[in-house]
Amino acid sequence: MRIAVPAETDPGEARVAATPETVKKYIALGAEVVVQSHAGIQSGIPDADYAGAGAAIADDARRTIADADIILRVRRPHAAELAEAKPSAAVFAIADPYGQIEALKTVAETGVLLFAMELMPRITRAQVMDVLSSQANLAGYRCVIDAAAEFGRAMPMMMTAAGTVPAAKIFIMGVGVAGLQAIATARRLGAIVTATDVRPATKEQVVSLGAKFIAVEDEEFKQAETAGGYAKEMSAAYQEKQRALVASHIAKQDIVITTALIPGRPAPLLITEDMVDSMRPGSVIMDLAVERGGNCALSKPGEIVTTAKGVKVVGLLNIPGRLAATASALYARNLSAFVETLVDKTNKAMAINWDDEIVKATLLTKDGLLVHPNFQIAA
Repeated sequence: MRIAVPAETDPGEARVAATPETVKKYIALGAEVVVQSHAGIQSGIPDADYAGAGAAIADDARRTIADADIILRVRRPHAAELAEAKPSAAVFAIADPYGQIEALKTVAETGVLLFAMELMPRITRAQVMDVLSSQANLAGYRCVIDAAAEFGRAMPMMMTAAGTVPAAKIFIMGVGVAGLQAIATARRLGAIVTATDVRPATKEQVVSLGAKFIAVEDEEFKQAETAGGYAKEMSAAYQEKQRALVASHIAKQDIVITTALIPGRPAPLLITEDMVDSMRPGSVIMDLAVERGGNCALSKPGEIVTTAKGVKVVGLLNIPGRLAATASALYARNLSAFVETLVDKTNKAMAINWDDEIVKATLLTKDGLLVHPNFQIAA
């Protein structure tokens, strides 16, 4: 059984899909591991560390994936990058499948088995494989650090001989994994934190972290969560009520962080241009949903927009990748936990149970076809 770890080809991707720690785990399963030279350099992992863990180092991607049974990636590879892969090789990646039907079909035509790590079901035994949680947790932390860097004032209240510095006010919109970590991080930095979400279960979590919960708590609010724990898209009437509530609140904030996403849908618009204009000069908006259209009307992917009034709207991409070493370590563990369930430890070979709910939930392509039911409809 051969496991390949090619370097990422996206210029904005600093993460890597395996670490020396997980290389040792794969070797313990009986695998031969091949890592492309410099694959981990942006995550602080030199080739020598991989070699010390028992991996072979290949000069290029073609040699890395040749004859591989398993290919580990951070981002979904293009079909051309799989030209040297053998048919039926299992590729594990963050596949970004929504709205990418044609790209998925071209990958399917290579014959590989493509598993989308972000489609991991939210069940107890899959928690250790939950890529969305591991990466969103880091994004929530890093976005506060980045916001603090863009904010031209101190975060905690300071009492000095020259006078008192007031604590910064931070408003978190969307209290999933990223939002909760953002709340915790902002509190550690000494800010006054408020938060909002359409899911009623988040109120207790927000309060437990020392923040104040802001929401229109009507009957629709009480039903605003799917069985899988995701937020439902709210009605236009509710959105208008919520918008009116938060508009006055946003005007008083120093930093607003938005994290609201709906799987398979564009990010909901939470902050209008008028809301941005109501904020004080020097205020900062961090939009973590910018890659899905953004929660703020003025967000631009990969850019920091400064309004005429001096409000900064930050649309940084790949926030977890800004903590590449830590993000890679967690992502690599997510992958190794999943791969371990697909290996026959006696025969030391791949033995995929096609009836396993985790396999069914994450498998996108098989036998040259796009097989995931959610994307068959769109196809």
